[in-house]
Amino acid sequence: MRITKYNVMLDENRKNILVAESTKNYPSLGNANAADKIVEIMNTVFEADRQAEEHVWLMAMDVRCKIIGIFEVTHGSVSACVTSPREIFVRLCLCGASIFALCHNHPSGDPSPSNEDCLFTKNLKEASKLMNIQFVDHIIIGDHSFYSFGDDGRLEALS
Repeated sequence: MRITKYNVMLDENRKNILVAESTKNYPSLGNANAADKIVEIMNTVFEADRQAEEHVWLMAMDVRCKIIGIFEVTHGSVSACVTSPREIFVRLCLCGASIFALCHNHPSGDPSPSNEDCLFTKNLKEASKLMNIQFVDHIIIGDHSFYSFGDDGRLEALS
C-alpha cells in the first residue's frame, strides 16, 4: 500500500492548499476497511501507540475505502488535543475524500473514550451528515489495545 502524508498550508493569497509531505510504500499493509486494519496502519506509519503526547490523525479515503492520504491534524499535550470539525473538513474537501476515519492516541495506554472524545465524535458525526462525507470510525489507540466507536456501535447510535 502506498500512503501519502499531507499537510495543509496557506498559499500567497492566504488560501488553504494541500501539500504532500511524503509518500512511502508499505507492502505489508492492506485496505483500511476495518478498525484493526486502521490501527495497524496508524501504528506502522505514525507509531501511534508509542507517542508521548496526544495526536489526532485523519485518514481520508475514496468510496472503496482506499486511502487517499493521512493527515496529522493536531498534536497536543500528554492528556489533551484540541481540534474542531472545521480542521477535519478543510482537509477532506481539499483531497476530495468520500469517506474518513479519525484516530487519536491516549499516551496513558488506556483507550477508553473520555467525555470530550464522545462529544467531539457526536459533533463530527453531525457535521459529516451535513457535508455528505461518510464518517466510518473514530479510533482511540492505547498500549497494545484500541477502542473503536464504530465497532462498539456508538457511531451509528449517534445518527
